[in-house]
Parts: sequence; structure tokens; C-alpha cells
Amino acid sequence: MGARRDQDGDGAARGGGAALREATREGRVRQGLGTRPIVLIGLMGAGKSTVGRRLAARLGLPFRDADTEIEEAAGMTIPDIFEMYGEAHFRDGERRVIDRLLREGAIVLATGGGAFMDETTRAAVKESGVSVWLKADLDTLMRRVRKRANRPLLQTPDPEGTMRALMDKRYPVYAMADVVVESHDGAHEEVVEAVVAALDAHFDTTAGDAP
Repeated sequence: MGARRDQDGDGAARGGGAALREATREGRVRQGLGTRPIVLIGLMGAGKSTVGRRLAARLGLPFRDADTEIEEAAGMTIPDIFEMYGEAHFRDGERRVIDRLLREGAIVLATGGGAFMDETTRAAVKESGVSVWLKADLDTLMRRVRKRANRPLLQTPDPEGTMRALMDKRYPVYAMADVVVESHDGAHEEVVEAVVAALDAHFDTTAGDAP
């Protein structure tokens, strides 16, 4: 019986130790982040909003979605903005909204697929935040975006060809992000776990640079 109790005690200690390590890792991420926002970038369908909400809950941070903020500021949907005013007008509003959100401090911010392509926005994210690219392959992206019809850039005769062209153009720029995490078709919590681990590793190597 004594041996059994010792084994049970050892198992509980190991389990408690694992939980403590997890809590400590999230604490390290919060500490490394300081007052900076985590900025999620990637193509439409990469899971920025879904993963972002779960990541924010995991870290105890507010969540903001740039596209939602843009729609609220404009009083219309993004597809309507594109149709009525064009992409250039949308990008100008997007730039201003993201600049405002970057000033909110430690939050998780999901951005639209084209936001990081803007040089001004990219520089602002680099200066004020920590960027995380949720990288997904073509099949994963297409499976996800086919579930929604509100993607203005994919309203073409060949949506898959359009997506492939966007990947070719944007992925080299997304690769400038501070952290890169694969976004796959598994459970969203698995991607959140990978983001937390990647941020922990990032802050471990840049500890002297944290504000």
C-alpha cells in the first residue's frame, strides 16, 4: 500500500509540475509581451479570428478583430466598402484602424490578409507589436474560405487560382513576421498551443529586447 501511495504521489507531483510549467509558459509570454499587442497575420482562411479569440482567452488578454473594427467605423460591411469605394479606399481605412488598435497595448489583434502588405502598417506592427504569421497550405485555405461567401478578393471565375496568386505575392512578405506557426485542419486549440510555444521561444531568444 505504501508503495502504491508513493507512486500515486509521484504521479500527482508530475501532473502538478506539468500544469505549473504550462502556467509558467503563459506567464513568460505575458511578461515578454509587456505592453505590446500580438498581431496575427496571414491569408483569409488562415484562422486568425478563430485562433485569436482562443489565444486571447488563454493569455487573459482582450481580443480585437481589425475587420470588425473597420466595419463598425464605416457603418457597412467590407464587401460593401469594396463594391462602393474600391480596395484603395478600404486599405486606407484599414491602415488607420490598425494604427489605432496597435496603441491599445497588450491585446491579441487579428488583421485582414492584406494589412501586413502595406509598408506603413508593417512598420507600425514591427515597432509596436509582435507579429505571428498563421501559415496554411492552399488546400486548407480553400476548404475554409469556401464556407463563406464574403471574400471580395475571391469573387473571380477562378478562386483557387486567385488564392494561389495571393500566396505567391504575400507569403514572402508574411515571412518577415516575428513568429511563424503552421495553421492546419486539426483542433484550433492545437494551433493555439503552437502559437504560445512559439511566442515563448521567441521571447526567450529576445529577452533583452522586451520593453
